[in-house]
Amino acid sequence: MTNEPIWIPNDTEISTSNLTGFQNFLSKKTGNPFVSYAELHSFSIKSPEVFWPSIAEYCGAVANDWGSSVLTGDTMFEAKWFNDAQLNYAETMLKRRDSKDAIVFRGEDKVQSRLSFDGLYQQVSQLAQYLRAQGVTKGDRVAGFLPNIPGAIIAMLATASIGAIWSSCSPDFGRQGVLDRFGQIEPKVLFGVDGYFYNGKTHSTVAKIADFITDLPSVKSVIMFDYIGEDDLTSIKHSIRFEHAISDFSAKDIEFEQLPFDHPLFILYSSGTTGAPKCIVHGHGGTLLQHLKEHQLHSDIKTDDRVFYFSTCSWMMWNWLVSALGSGAAIMLYDGSPFYPEAQTLWQYAEKEKITFFGTSAKYLEALQKAGYAPNSNCDLSSLRAVASTGSPLSPEGYDYVYDAIGDVHLASISGGTDIVSCFALGVPTLPVKRGELQSAGLGMAVEIWDENGTAIQNKRGELVCTKPFPSRPVMFWNDPDNAKYKSAYFERFDDVWAHGDFAEIKDDGGVIIYGRSDATLNPGGVRIGTAEIYRQVDKVASVLESIVIGQKWDNDVRVVLFVKMQNDVELTDDIKAEIKTIIRENCTSRHVPAKIIAVEDIPRTKSGKIVEIPVRDVVHGLDVKNKEALANPEALEFYKNLTELSS
Repeated sequence: MTNEPIWIPNDTEISTSNLTGFQNFLSKKTGNPFVSYAELHSFSIKSPEVFWPSIAEYCGAVANDWGSSVLTGDTMFEAKWFNDAQLNYAETMLKRRDSKDAIVFRGEDKVQSRLSFDGLYQQVSQLAQYLRAQGVTKGDRVAGFLPNIPGAIIAMLATASIGAIWSSCSPDFGRQGVLDRFGQIEPKVLFGVDGYFYNGKTHSTVAKIADFITDLPSVKSVIMFDYIGEDDLTSIKHSIRFEHAISDFSAKDIEFEQLPFDHPLFILYSSGTTGAPKCIVHGHGGTLLQHLKEHQLHSDIKTDDRVFYFSTCSWMMWNWLVSALGSGAAIMLYDGSPFYPEAQTLWQYAEKEKITFFGTSAKYLEALQKAGYAPNSNCDLSSLRAVASTGSPLSPEGYDYVYDAIGDVHLASISGGTDIVSCFALGVPTLPVKRGELQSAGLGMAVEIWDENGTAIQNKRGELVCTKPFPSRPVMFWNDPDNAKYKSAYFERFDDVWAHGDFAEIKDDGGVIIYGRSDATLNPGGVRIGTAEIYRQVDKVASVLESIVIGQKWDNDVRVVLFVKMQNDVELTDDIKAEIKTIIRENCTSRHVPAKIIAVEDIPRTKSGKIVEIPVRDVVHGLDVKNKEALANPEALEFYKNLTELSS
């Protein structure tokens, strides 16, 4: 049976989209008509020397000079973009200067604030001057131990304007988690916060910062933002309050350091669930062009739009969200529990601020669905044009939920990651949306699915790869001088081809289905099964809150083991087990049916909310989990040790 569209854009939506405008712009430039997205995508792959400069021009990327060279290098790993360019990411982010909202903030029900484009520019100017006075220069690292507050954006943009390198993590990280990250990059300056709010509770971070800063000897200054109102910061050495730091400087035109295209902008971190986090370095130019392309062409973000993505400063979606400033849009920040004080919290925010683009995780949407809450039942969401979902594959039922409970919007399930600070597959506002499918590979991204022999396949499951260079490929890994870690991460599987680590499928019409991570793929009887296939079915069982599935080595093979966290006051019975198995068998295959279904108290997840199969698999097999600090709830792993059900 064919997968019929669940949403089709109307003629007005298509004709007024940025994507159509870009197609017309590029048609005039090249003489090609581009009558379909597929034709445009093909051109973007075959003619990068025309496509990417056109993105810069159409999307309004600011540069002192783009230079004459677009792409050089004989291999994908050696590829260099815009070798002669001189630019600064922050200059595009701060090109708008007026009194309209640039940042709107909610900290649960405790704090509200807003900052205009002009006000943002002024504070970035003042802070950049302070950083320069402290000796921060091009290439220095600046770290943020911060919640998702406006100060984090001010600090990042001031850092970038100087040519220093920004890296951040959220304040719920423990001491070792912070040192595992910032200890590797040796920041000169740390931005901290006195505390944060979560689920109605106040959490001070002063003692935590005072403790870990002693093991970061590279830090010469700690700039503290006031959030929860802690008065005494004397225990934190080298500390100064943000207001005091900028008070001696008047706002003036910012001196944007002009930098090469690949000059480091961000250091992001791998999840670290299988060892010390890898420090992934992204450049000014690649980040800028990819984000402008994804925002304007794939997400149809326009000037004066109001863009929200539920994220923390530890997740690359925070970096992605901030880049909406470069399109003249206002960014909507929220910090805290999305369910405090109730399920409708974020949707009331969307209603009041007339949010046009609402981004979140698949797990959040599934949680709303399980709770039976429909945002459109008590919130006016008429301003909302698009909903984006990432973090894990959105189930087909999740698509139904969005259209039933939220409204007539462009739903975009997107997939990429920290590795590329952007997406390989995402939404296309001029194409239909089909249940369970990402609409297409992104423009300029040569995405294919390969089998184990390195042969491209269609309508079959395999490894998601990218066969040609793209601008947001990481500049390098930090402290990886011979690129050994970098090459091992992405180029070990196939020669000179980026293997992303996703188990996926591309349909004939270009739609993409993500079945889960390759390293978590199940392999019973030698047949590869994506974990997302099983999750999609278990999500249909009302008595199950959430689940995690692994492959357990058993009797010279692998058997599928499903762990379930039940709804409150619900016991896992034989009848529920039978229901789960029946749903999986009827909608997948008999090989997908778990050999064991076991109730557990909690499901381990990363700080950004992703469930983590590999640590659970390691615990079940008696192996050590190398970096529990990467988990939001490491204590959950205790439930999986010495389970008697796994011994038979």
